[in-house]
Amino acid sequence: MANAPVQRMSQLMAKTLRDDPADAEVLSHKLLVRAGYVRRTAAGIWSWLPLGKKVLANVERVVREEMDAIGAQEVSLPALLPREPYEATGRWDEYGQELFRLKDRKGGDYLLGPTHEEIFTLLVKDQCTSYKDLPVILYQIQTKFRDEARPRAGILRGREFLMKDSYSFDTEDEGLARSYALHREAYQRVFARLGLDYRIVAATAGAMGGSQSEEFLAPAEAGEDTFVDCPNCDFAANTEAVTYALKPVDGSAVPALEEIPTPDTPTIETLAASLGVPASATLKNLLVKVDGEIVAVGVPGDREVDMDKVEAHFAPAAVEMVTEADFAGRSDLVRGYVGPQGLGEKITYIADPRVAPGTSWITGANKEHTHAKNVVAGRDFEVDAYVDVVVVQDGDPCPKCGTGLQLDRAIEIGHIFQLGRKYADALKLDVLGQNGKPVRVTMGSYGIGVSRAVAALAEQTADEHGLVWPKEVAPADVHVVAAGKALQTELALDVAEKLAAAGVRVLVDDRAGVSPGVKFTDAELIGVPQILVAGRRSGEGVLELKDRRTGEREELSVEDAIARLTA
Repeated sequence: MANAPVQRMSQLMAKTLRDDPADAEVLSHKLLVRAGYVRRTAAGIWSWLPLGKKVLANVERVVREEMDAIGAQEVSLPALLPREPYEATGRWDEYGQELFRLKDRKGGDYLLGPTHEEIFTLLVKDQCTSYKDLPVILYQIQTKFRDEARPRAGILRGREFLMKDSYSFDTEDEGLARSYALHREAYQRVFARLGLDYRIVAATAGAMGGSQSEEFLAPAEAGEDTFVDCPNCDFAANTEAVTYALKPVDGSAVPALEEIPTPDTPTIETLAASLGVPASATLKNLLVKVDGEIVAVGVPGDREVDMDKVEAHFAPAAVEMVTEADFAGRSDLVRGYVGPQGLGEKITYIADPRVAPGTSWITGANKEHTHAKNVVAGRDFEVDAYVDVVVVQDGDPCPKCGTGLQLDRAIEIGHIFQLGRKYADALKLDVLGQNGKPVRVTMGSYGIGVSRAVAALAEQTADEHGLVWPKEVAPADVHVVAAGKALQTELALDVAEKLAAAGVRVLVDDRAGVSPGVKFTDAELIGVPQILVAGRRSGEGVLELKDRRTGEREELSVEDAIARLTA
């Protein structure tokens, strides 16, 4: 085992803080700053200090080892990228304001890469000409950029972040499925080694495109993703991927549509109260504009519209809410009293599957202070498309077994996609097949948030005293604390050197003029797995070993302590 140099806190650039940063909202943000791992440079932009860089490098190492183990080859591509490839795939516009765009001195358009599908595709197009060159998996660990409107939560949601992105290239769909499976298994090994609690959930492809997609989520209160899992079966999914089966009913016995006066009831709440009916009996109709054209979205009155799902359905078209001006001159659109029956022919009507054919509703009559009851889907109005657009709620039925789903918050730490031929089609990536004819290549895309994994670990493993790193990623194996006196410092340094000589990674607190209490507090805040204290019994050659995670303490002789930590 290689000799590891001792890290001395008297020389380490890492100042700990007693108080939480004023702008910190989540636990990882508070602790990583207080423990001297990171410092804010600007909104959403962070500097990694020596301890933080060690943790980050350890996460990188684990990711790299597992990628290499499946035969992936590491490359390094530029972060500053030309506009043309992204324009060819449509993502120059699809990414919207989140894409960092810039011009060079000659007026040429460039971007800072959020992901590298286009550039990897062009690399393979340049390097691979025959089916014999495939399959191939390429990856990099590189800084990515996203112009977040509201960077928050420290390194969890930054404008600059470290990511492993890999891409598989195959000549047939069966090969893509194998490459996807290889990544799925590698990701499970990565996150297990890192010590992360995670779930694999079904997901939507979003701006990435493609067919099958799964997310790796780390459950945490600070998570920005909401996912569902079923307590009765193995179903788990991002809420955006949860579907509801369309179940038509027989509405033939429903009386004819009847308009009813409902003064001053422009909201679902006021309407339900006025009529003495549950909100679930009403039909809510939300108006949006899709590339400037008005679209109505129908959902049961007791449910909210998930705009992310609406935007995903219409992507890459731009979706925005209607304004007061959009109602001007439109007799078929009465604000607060819109119903799907009688809408103008140019208005597309999409509805959640719960608004199934045959279901009866109370909804707007497209007249001021008037609603209509007995409005039946398929009889009184037609739905142009059924789309799952409601916000998923706790207790919604599992799509597989019908049991009530459970909602939880999580941090996305990985995402895998079967892209198919979207990028190969756009950039004309072909190789010569066995028959000498061109074959269009099929692709997969696979990401791990390396810097985000650090934050996820902090969120999941920290306790009331500070960080608690798993051994695989910790900045050191043991934190040796000299309680203060010269004898104790001398012993601490001697033990630290012996441990380092045996290959143990050691952080030693040899700071002069710092009280034992502050040193003990800092040791727990920094979160190294083992804390070895040269304290009151140093003169007897006795040390105290504390397990940071369990809090268990044990007094050992110097020889026994070294033997224990080098075993």
